[in-house]
Amino acid sequence: MTDLVVGEDGRARCFWGGSTPDYAAYHDTEWGQPLHGDDALFERLTLEAFQSGLAWITILRKRPAFRAAFDGFSIEKVAAYGEADAARLMADAGIVRNRMKVDAALHNARVAADLPDGLSALLWSFAPAARPRPATRAGVPAVTAESTALAKDLKKRGFKFVGPTTAYALMQATGMVDDHLAGCWVPPLTA
Repeated sequence: MTDLVVGEDGRARCFWGGSTPDYAAYHDTEWGQPLHGDDALFERLTLEAFQSGLAWITILRKRPAFRAAFDGFSIEKVAAYGEADAARLMADAGIVRNRMKVDAALHNARVAADLPDGLSALLWSFAPAARPRPATRAGVPAVTAESTALAKDLKKRGFKFVGPTTAYALMQATGMVDDHLAGCWVPPLTA
């Protein structure tokens, strides 16, 4: 049980999952759980892009403000945003105000809206075969062949801020891969 932390509740969590109550709740109930649905996955894709260069805890704590600012990450609504909406977002202190990331989010919504089979089907088509949970944090990759292929496909379709590392973080967060460490109390994914 290397690289696990045991919380006050006696549960063994992945090394990062017990550092704050916010992380513990996210680790225990969301991270690594299979997530489907175009809007739900658009939210995660967008938040992973906003996280680039920042700590995930920053995004996690700002997530309610992001949801309000981006109309619950409705692809249809965000795809219709114009320059006034971009200006509104840049003035919103509740979110990360980075013009390149805001513009990418609006652009990505438009690209996602035009996908013939939807965003969820596209993203999940790159999910790798199940594998055993890693024994230690050293066994958790930052990039895989699948995340590289996903990022390449997304970029080819016109998506922005979707490199292989961001794509892999998305795969981890949405249960496309199970990177909870062996010994973590969160039950493994079932087929």
